[in-house]
Amino acid sequence: MGVIIKPIFTEKQTAVTEKFENRYGFIVVPGANKVEIKDAIESLYNVHVEQVNTMKYDGKLRSRYTKSGVVTGSTPSYKKAIVTLKKGETIDLFSNI
Repeated sequence: MGVIIKPIFTEKQTAVTEKFENRYGFIVVPGANKVEIKDAIESLYNVHVEQVNTMKYDGKLRSRYTKSGVVTGSTPSYKKAIVTLKKGETIDLFSNI
């Protein structure tokens, strides 16, 4: 199994990518470290990674009311990586569609 799960296409991440053209966001495996993420991005997209910033997010608690009472649960935890590429390099995330 790979380190990278999927790229991030949220409104907030798109604003960051528009402001800094060489920054991209990815959801990664929670146990991955920065070196593994850097190697995976470089081999998958054939670019040179300058910097990797990671963030861990805990799942949010959710509850809903049903006929049998209140059902509680949580959304899954995940890890996010913001990857900065060297100047002039870009990733075409829509090329495989």
